[in-house]
Amino acid sequence: MATITSGIDLGFDLSSEEFWAAPQEERYAAFAKLRREAPIAFFEEPELPFFPQGPGYYVVSRHADVEYISATPELFCSGQGATSIVDLPMEMQEFYGSMISMDNPRHAKIRRIVSAAFTPKMLESLIDDVDTVSREILADARKVAAASGGEFDLVSEVSGPLPLRIICRMMGIPAEDEQMVLEQTNIILSGGDPEFIATPEEGMGLVLTAGQLLSELMLRLAEERKKTPTDDLTSALVNAAIDDESLTDQEIASFFILLCVAGNETTRTATTHGVYALDRHPDQRAAWMADDAMTKTAVEEIVRFASPVTWMRRTATEDVSVGGQDFAKGSKFVLFYNSANRDELVFDNPEAFDIRRSPNPHVGFGARGPHFCLGANLARRELAVAFRNMFELMPDLEVVGEPDRLRSSFINGIKRMTVRINV
Repeated sequence: MATITSGIDLGFDLSSEEFWAAPQEERYAAFAKLRREAPIAFFEEPELPFFPQGPGYYVVSRHADVEYISATPELFCSGQGATSIVDLPMEMQEFYGSMISMDNPRHAKIRRIVSAAFTPKMLESLIDDVDTVSREILADARKVAAASGGEFDLVSEVSGPLPLRIICRMMGIPAEDEQMVLEQTNIILSGGDPEFIATPEEGMGLVLTAGQLLSELMLRLAEERKKTPTDDLTSALVNAAIDDESLTDQEIASFFILLCVAGNETTRTATTHGVYALDRHPDQRAAWMADDAMTKTAVEEIVRFASPVTWMRRTATEDVSVGGQDFAKGSKFVLFYNSANRDELVFDNPEAFDIRRSPNPHVGFGARGPHFCLGANLARRELAVAFRNMFELMPDLEVVGEPDRLRSSFINGIKRMTVRINV
């Protein structure tokens, strides 16, 4: 069903499952049309079981408008829901969204406490871990390739395990729990993909169960760290305090869910998209392999090009004006980062993958404002090390066929991507 907004027949509906199952090129073309003809377009909300259909939402497709809304939290709040277009109960929002679905002053308090736990010493040890873990994972992937004629799935063998193992080490999660964390994270971020969730009715139960399992794991670890502190992030979070305020056990559990979901999926997605883009642009790959000085701009371009998190929502706290249009208090705005990152008014030749692109004011980690990604620098480091080590240890890596993409509006994920090396 096509959507008509401001008298323009767009020919597509961003609330439909069919739109997000369409080829990626068609979706990019749809957002280009929005930027040209209806940069703030109204859509009916998707219908979900157990929840009444809401009043609709506005798609924000241009870079400038995404930046403005993100940087003005007093007018556009996150606390009414940042990761769901449909209004969810407050408890559910905070349980799964943690800081993402909070506003000041509570957001600022929790972010300060969490930031205090990320000490320079801890971040330095994480940087060392990234290189060690990356090399271990690539060595294991080579063994898999050797047993199967040189082919393996990049997602399950490399881009998935790397951020997951880093997060688990950072939090002090036992190795035997890593698989459970991966499985439950996939369910929470499935976006309704039928491979993970057969029906919307089933999905709600699976998502609730996934959150409960992750929460129980973190609550157990938090209790252990209170009795026997270690040097991991869980211990730091349990003991961190600012102005005599510390995180509750439930706040720690919710932050862990956020870390698993955001820290795992985004880096996994960016890594996989980066390998695919470099395979399709061998000149870019050759240039980067020949000059490690390009790593900084290359990583930023991968994040822009992949846009791992497709959108976030904000809600107007009063009557507002955006892009020359007026909107009522309570209006929902969905900020499409994938569209902003291809805005022709900001990026020269935005459809081109260019590892030398500079400046590159992408919003792949969110736009400027209080909700800019707390783990952006760690993600950049993971990507830089992962690609450097792939170039060294798998210089002949090539993609076989097309990737199997996640059918989701929220995460621009790739479920599987077969690659080949000489063994």
